[in-house]
Amino acid sequence: MGSLFLVATPIGNLEDITLRALRVLRECQLIAAEDTRHTRTLLDHYQITTPCISYHEHNKLARRDEILAALSAGDVALVSDAGTPALSDPGFELVGAAIGAGFPVLPVPGPSAPVAALVASGLPTERFAFVGFLPRRSADRRALLSEMAVLRLTLVCFEAPHRLVDALADMLAVLGDRRAVVANDLTKRFEEVRRGTLAELHGHFSVQRPRGEYTLVVEGLAPGTGRKRDRNRLHVAVEGVEPPSEAEIARRLRLLREQGYNGSTAARAVARELGLQKSLVYQVWLSLGSDA
Repeated sequence: MGSLFLVATPIGNLEDITLRALRVLRECQLIAAEDTRHTRTLLDHYQITTPCISYHEHNKLARRDEILAALSAGDVALVSDAGTPALSDPGFELVGAAIGAGFPVLPVPGPSAPVAALVASGLPTERFAFVGFLPRRSADRRALLSEMAVLRLTLVCFEAPHRLVDALADMLAVLGDRRAVVANDLTKRFEEVRRGTLAELHGHFSVQRPRGEYTLVVEGLAPGTGRKRDRNRLHVAVEGVEPPSEAEIARRLRLLREQGYNGSTAARAVARELGLQKSLVYQVWLSLGSDA
């Protein structure tokens, strides 16, 4: 019976792979790779000839039984295109299936873009929350950010270049103008770690077209900041992107009130729709008057 090895691979610089990772990739009988063409570049560089099969988001269920069968005969290595597999990459289901079938699952630690960006950011590292890729839709993105807004944890996430400016705008609108870092192409030739406030970063990338793979690090809620200050996030303006005004929130709440909704239910519905904290929306409900 074999073991499933979760092998971390370089996020850019091929020299960042560990000696143990190279040995495992050479000695296992099969490598399950997110993109076999991408992984072959790494394997060819180190003259590794182990057979590869694809394992990605679109075939992970179909490949699962094939990989479990291979584990019955020997070791299998799971790799992603870059960094640690099963972390915002395909692999979670395979890990669960392997554990359920009784196969050992062994991590082979190494490069990780979230950790690399975090430790280089200059922001607090003792407690942080990694949320993977932010949702694509602005309303969903704001809803997630609203959940994170009250946490005193450094926030780490991924974002695609074509959504970076919109994501920074939503962060500024929901979180306020916090310190943040945008890191791209880490360990590659043109890597950049840009530090500033969310407003400064939004302004920069609104002019400078984003290119590459981005990891964002944003400071958590500052100590001593309470709910009284949270309401100010309703008034944060971003160039070209305006957060919902209190008048708009009040208009939506009145419509729901006329339909018979109570305060809690109406606030929850509007908060979900606009990507805001329910507590902030409920404050607007209370301001509607005694008949609310």
